[in-house]
Amino acid sequence: MLKVRLALGACARSWKSVRMASCGMARRNPLENKVALVTASTDGIGFAIARRLAQDGAHVVVSSRKQQNVDQAVAALQGEGLSVTGTVCHVGKAEDRERLVATLWEDQERQESIKAAMKIKRIGKPEDCAGIVSFLCSEDASYITGETVVVAGGTPSHL
Repeated sequence: MLKVRLALGACARSWKSVRMASCGMARRNPLENKVALVTASTDGIGFAIARRLAQDGAHVVVSSRKQQNVDQAVAALQGEGLSVTGTVCHVGKAEDRERLVATLWEDQERQESIKAAMKIKRIGKPEDCAGIVSFLCSEDASYITGETVVVAGGTPSHL
């Protein structure tokens, strides 16, 4: 009976720490100096994700196919004191995707502060991620499962 009580107590403590971490109680600004591009983020799940990322310290770029939706989402999140910008983006259109990515690199001061926090002192390019994705899709990675691979130019990860 004592073993059962000890096991239940350990489970309850573990659940509490997971719950605290998932609601942001365990840490402050874990995404500071990060930029998050969130597509379809003006309503529903996407909006909730954008809000949470911004609450955790990231600068968030929200996007949607309609300017009116983008404007409303940006106004709502900025009204909460969060660091947010937005742009229209239809992810099926290459030019919209390019504009989405080009959008807080427009803020040179922010770009420089992010580069200063990085070990290799440069902003990543899409190609920087391609090698690890290719590796993870290959047979060379067939025994890797359930891992987090951080491609962040040496910036510490708090996952």
